[in-house]
Amino acid sequence: MSKTNVFQRIETNCLDIIEESPTIKTFVLDCGGEFNFKTGQFVEVGLPGIGEGPFTPSSSQYEKNPIEISIMKVGFMTNKIHNIKKGATVTIRGPYGNGYPLEEFKGKHVLIVGGGVGIAPLRSLLLTLIHDIDDYKGITVCFGARTPEDMIYKDQLKEWDKIKGVDLHLSVDKVPDDQKWDGKTGVVTTLLKPLSLDLKNTVAAVCGPPIMMKFSTYTLKELGFKDKDIYLSMESKMYCGVGLCRHCTIEKYFVCKDGPVFTYDQFENPEGIWT
Repeated sequence: MSKTNVFQRIETNCLDIIEESPTIKTFVLDCGGEFNFKTGQFVEVGLPGIGEGPFTPSSSQYEKNPIEISIMKVGFMTNKIHNIKKGATVTIRGPYGNGYPLEEFKGKHVLIVGGGVGIAPLRSLLLTLIHDIDDYKGITVCFGARTPEDMIYKDQLKEWDKIKGVDLHLSVDKVPDDQKWDGKTGVVTTLLKPLSLDLKNTVAAVCGPPIMMKFSTYTLKELGFKDKDIYLSMESKMYCGVGLCRHCTIEKYFVCKDGPVFTYDQFENPEGIWT
């Protein structure tokens, strides 16, 4: 019996590069055929002869080709990726991980809470939910960014806000003198407290910088969310993607194999998962 090679890469062609913010770009990749993944899963994105790193697709799971991946420039590998041009060869391997349990979300209201580049995997979730929007009670989206120019998917946000069944809330931490903003100012948790939700029939998906996820989770619990209904994407800790490097261990879990999506109640010591 043949076994799947988990390290098998495919070569993709970079069709387009979209500048979302000063530090985040979306790369549109032609996979040469259908590429199947579940929203919330991740792939290893590589440049031949340079290296690779784990990133979550930001496009809908229903869009098989091309796929889109939004990447923040934060280090060596992401700098190299940000410097490529259209037509460049980009490798991907995967997908890996578990993704969001959409079957468990059906019939419920879904609250999506994201900040910074954490909005990218949540964009995939949102677009996937919108595809089957009648299967859900509704979708509430709370996105935050450091400044107005750091808010990604600006044009798409306007379109999502027009969709029946989608309730969109945006905030920025601060508004520099040279930028304009008509929305709310404050950290993303300030968007959560005024919400009126049926907590017995609502699940929350949270993704973003660890400090943002930490306090968003605390706020959700204060509002009455049960731990089992808070879904966290812990992808920031991953590296190899297959559980060999042990870089992503949290308690008894490998984030890359057991996650990256976890419910808050899976952790024995939740205070320790943010470090």
